[in-house]
Amino acid sequence: MQLTGAQIVIECLKEQKVDTVFGYPGGAILNVYDELYKHRDEIRHILTSHEQGASHAADGYARSTGKVGVCFATSGPGATNLVTGIATAYMDSVPLVAITCNVTTPLLGKDSFQEVDIAGITMPITKHNFIVKDVNDLTKTLRRAFTIAKTGRPGPVLVDITKDATGDKAEYEYEEPKDILPITKDITEEALNKAAELIAEAKKPFVFVGGGAVISGADKELRQFVELVDAPVCDSLMGKGAFSGTDDRYTGMLGMHGTKVSNLGVSNCDLLIAIGTRFSDRVLGNPKTFAKDVKIVQFDIDPVEVNKNVIVTSQVIGDVREILKRINTMIDKKDNSEWMAEIRELKEKFPLTYNGTGLTGPAVVEEVYRQTKGEAIITTEVGQHQMWAAQYYKYSKPRQFLSSGGLGTMGYGLGSSIGAKIGNPDKTVINIAGDGCFRMNFNEIITAAKEQLNVVEIIINNQVLGMVRQWQDLFYEKRYSHTILEGDVDYVKLVEAMGAKGYRVTTKEEFADALSNALNADGPVVIDCIIDSDDKVWPMVAPGASISKCFDENDRA
Repeated sequence: MQLTGAQIVIECLKEQKVDTVFGYPGGAILNVYDELYKHRDEIRHILTSHEQGASHAADGYARSTGKVGVCFATSGPGATNLVTGIATAYMDSVPLVAITCNVTTPLLGKDSFQEVDIAGITMPITKHNFIVKDVNDLTKTLRRAFTIAKTGRPGPVLVDITKDATGDKAEYEYEEPKDILPITKDITEEALNKAAELIAEAKKPFVFVGGGAVISGADKELRQFVELVDAPVCDSLMGKGAFSGTDDRYTGMLGMHGTKVSNLGVSNCDLLIAIGTRFSDRVLGNPKTFAKDVKIVQFDIDPVEVNKNVIVTSQVIGDVREILKRINTMIDKKDNSEWMAEIRELKEKFPLTYNGTGLTGPAVVEEVYRQTKGEAIITTEVGQHQMWAAQYYKYSKPRQFLSSGGLGTMGYGLGSSIGAKIGNPDKTVINIAGDGCFRMNFNEIITAAKEQLNVVEIIINNQVLGMVRQWQDLFYEKRYSHTILEGDVDYVKLVEAMGAKGYRVTTKEEFADALSNALNADGPVVIDCIIDSDDKVWPMVAPGASISKCFDENDRA
């Protein structure tokens, strides 16, 4: 049947079982929004306060559900406002389809009003992108965009459509989407045998889990693998929840703000088994000294990530869930009781600790864990609060922890929490923010209030840019250049003006009461938690140092 390009966009979204779109309208995309209005009972549209909020909301929806997130924006500044969200999704391998519309084809390349080359701008931060000038290419392009976003290592895809293509007509026929199968073509018997051989020889194996294990849904296979290998387990920021943080084998995060147990354990093991992780600089510390005398086996879907940051002994390329399924049938159950006893001694010697006398970031996170019984979806902004959320909340399931890892995007969390709540309406969703980050996205409280979403926003308010100040304190002789924020905004009054409930708390008891009320509220609640400006994230690895040289407050003294 003959449909306009705008109608084809909506029909293709329905084909892909898209139930929610996050966006902001404008002139170039008006045809699509007009058609969306006619299908508002089939596709829910969330009008965010800013296009960047739409891209982060689509990202949070995708990370928390495993589906493709979708966002809309108009041409020019509408499209460029998506860029940070697209880059965030790209760095963390999040399946996203961003649909933008541009000026009409005759106006392209003429510096027309609200015209930018958004395909050119986003080329380095997308898996693929398209510009559609001919309506006859639209259907196949949109279908291909969703396939690319979901296939293999996921990522964002941008489709830019000229306005005339949304008004012109073309033939459209419904097509059921094909199942996306895991990539297994590069999983070879030779690679599996080599990995199994190294595992059999190891006396002190350590398993390091990254975001790929979450993305592939490998948590059950990972649990079986760890039991067979009889090894301790650490994770990256993106790997949270792939292996339960409540398990005795779990040693915490690895890297710059990882635990001493993980950093020392990985440095002293004889085989590091890296599953779905790309060995980022935040994990490695000094790459020349990272696991220097350790054999490394890497399981990853992306061959580009092998031998990029560290040289490995052996690798298996493919979907990590499929790799684990196969290798679990090839290895016998091991007994590394001496090694596990050594790890237990490290855990007893170097527990995570913090000052328990007043309200602190770790105390807030532990109270959140207690009241939510470890079942909440936690989103974060970026900074000290992000690290405390990673350290002190025990994530027992995948897709429970949503945070900008690779790009480190301040302003990510609130939009992400909105997307997560839309995708998981029956789950508790809490965003943990710093006051610096909150300044970057508080306008999305308006979105949460309008949609009556019971999203809880916790501001860890130290009146400074906490993580930057920590570095200034430790490495810049306390020269606090432009990192002090104290005393100039009343966040409670601000959020109440936007339709949310607000609390300000200064003690652990006040926070516990406010959180209990927030969890039972009907709409968004913001809790402004006043903590000390000089609280720090411990342990820490200094820039350029080996992860084995991690230090805490006692070491510093």
